[in-house]
Amino acid sequence: MSTERASPEDVTRLLASAGDGDASAVEALLPIVYAELRGLARAVFSSQNPAHTLQPTALVHEAWLKLNGSLGSIDDRRHFFVVAGRAMRQVVADHARGKLRDKRGGGAKQVTLDASLGKGLEGGFDVLELDDCLSKLAEVNARHAQVVELRLFSGLSIDETAEVLGLSPRSVDSDWAMAKAWLRRELGRSE
Repeated sequence: MSTERASPEDVTRLLASAGDGDASAVEALLPIVYAELRGLARAVFSSQNPAHTLQPTALVHEAWLKLNGSLGSIDDRRHFFVVAGRAMRQVVADHARGKLRDKRGGGAKQVTLDASLGKGLEGGFDVLELDDCLSKLAEVNARHAQVVELRLFSGLSIDETAEVLGLSPRSVDSDWAMAKAWLRRELGRSE
């Protein structure tokens, strides 16, 4: 895969072409965004056992398959990585659910996606609990859930998250702190 980084305009142009049905644009897009997708996937697995059955490369490929059909509805590079983060969250949760169904490995894998989120939780928390808690958080405060998803699964900084949501970085920082506290409390209840 190419390690060259295209400009946001290049990615936006390719997304528009893909939306117009240009198959060559879809083929050209993956090598351009692959390294960044791989970085997001590595961040998701940073605290995992190296023998984890779902590896970053597989996560990128599964997320790409989910994204491939919706490329035409994605506006620009930043929106692409927001949607990619959401797709990765779904793949990780689906994988954990599949492992539970198989009943070979026992319980779901424990994961800490952000060190500050995991503080106060004994032994981390499981992916399915996090997914369920994010769904509950979306019902309570959709913006807080968006901030968590963008920060954890899309790998966006406070400033980037603020830009995507059209908020000030200070608001995002406050939302992030409140969402982490809420998630710590909710995840702690299930222990």
